[in-house]
Amino acid sequence: MFFSLLFLALLIMQPAVASPAKASQQIVYPRPESEHDSRYLYDWEVLRTALEKTRARFGPYELRQASQYMSPARVSAEAAGAGSINLFVRATSAQLELQFRPVRIPVDRGLIGYRLLLVRHEDLPRFAEVESLEQLRRFSIGQGKGWVDVGILQAGGFKVVEGNNYDGLFSMLEVKRFDALSRSVDEALSEYDGWHKRFGFEVEPGIALYYPLARYFFTRRDAEGEALATRLEAGLEAMVQDGSLQALFMAHKGSLIKRSGLARRRLFRIPNPDLPPQTPLGRSELWYRPQELAGKR
Repeated sequence: MFFSLLFLALLIMQPAVASPAKASQQIVYPRPESEHDSRYLYDWEVLRTALEKTRARFGPYELRQASQYMSPARVSAEAAGAGSINLFVRATSAQLELQFRPVRIPVDRGLIGYRLLLVRHEDLPRFAEVESLEQLRRFSIGQGKGWVDVGILQAGGFKVVEGNNYDGLFSMLEVKRFDALSRSVDEALSEYDGWHKRFGFEVEPGIALYYPLARYFFTRRDAEGEALATRLEAGLEAMVQDGSLQALFMAHKGSLIKRSGLARRRLFRIPNPDLPPQTPLGRSELWYRPQELAGKR
């Protein structure tokens, strides 16, 4: 009995062995296409928020940006191969979802599908006469090379002119390589604020084009990518449920949407033939509607 008590006392006196700390999840996301490209600031704030909301369940993480500016094609190549990038955000397509693991909660609540037109000032009267989709199709549309919108617009009957890089699209509009540059609502107003004094374009005031489209976070299709995607799904679902995704969306984009007058515009719709069938269109809480700012349900 004495020896049993002595053995127990010695065990109690031994220093506790700490369980090994959980390794930080490493996440590397792309640097934008140029120093002027601010399109992704909101997305990375959503990413950080989703990761923070899952810290207790999934553990620590380290988030950093790639060191070089990259085109979308370069980002895809890096993420598909042995490059450092293991997460990016992009408008979805069937092909992209085959190659990478999508996190099917629209980061921007589908706002990317609402398109405004950047046009030359002297062409405003021509666009003011547009009353039908058929009339709108007479204008050529500029887009970036490889953007998913290219195929959507072409399938919708538009002539599309592709530019090789983001910054160059504004020069192409200025020199009349195409009639209008189609941009999402928030992009159009931000780019007007940043570029119109240099290139002299305007946001066409009366027209909006719509097609269903979602921007997702994408990870690699391997074990690490699946673990990261699972974590982001949990974090984004938490943000949807507690209202923080909607709040962040409105904080970043609400004033731009209000300036656009989206709910008052002539809205022309075209289908998206490349929208994957798994797109959660039936979950209304995930999608922005132009009536929201007006308080309509």
